[in-house]
Amino acid sequence: MSNKKVVLVGFSGHGIVVADAALEQGLEVMFYTDKQPVEENPFNLKYLGFEADPEFKFWNQEYRYALAIGNNGIRRKTAETILKRGKELVNIIHPHSFMSKWVNLGIGVFVNNNAAVNAKVTVGNYCIINTGSIVDHECRLGDAVHIAPGAVLAGAVIVGDNTFIGANSVIKEGVRIGKNVVIGAGSVIIDDVADNVKIVGNPGREI
Repeated sequence: MSNKKVVLVGFSGHGIVVADAALEQGLEVMFYTDKQPVEENPFNLKYLGFEADPEFKFWNQEYRYALAIGNNGIRRKTAETILKRGKELVNIIHPHSFMSKWVNLGIGVFVNNNAAVNAKVTVGNYCIINTGSIVDHECRLGDAVHIAPGAVLAGAVIVGDNTFIGANSVIKEGVRIGKNVVIGAGSVIIDDVADNVKIVGNPGREI
């Protein structure tokens, strides 16, 4: 593992969770970026400024970057900014998660504690697999997907880019979910879902 210092990108509530997991993973998280300095800084990270600011002056440093932004669209845009600068995005995998060695994992991914990612799963770039969620065998997640706490994806589920799967929702085996979809918390999805829709309820219905 590289010993380069890590910059946390975003330091809201989600950022605190990512920082905690990164430190548990043994990464040297020293700095953070955000639009403004945060009032609560439990890990005493040094503020570098806002990475999207043209005056940001740390691109010439040999730092790696950890995405800590919950919003899918902003996280993806931020990742692209960092990559255009030729910088490395690290994966944050909490040591108390389960990650099969047969997972195909992208870059800039966050997997939190008690999550399980099982064999032959593909996880795209910039994804979040949050606390206690389950991504079962042969699922395929596109880029910038967020699987919220406690959500369950049964086997062979396909999830399109930029989609949000709400907390404690359940997706039936083999279901295909499109791009830019929002699945509300606690929903049960038993049928395929088109692009660009919001689904809630049990069984899930479009709103």
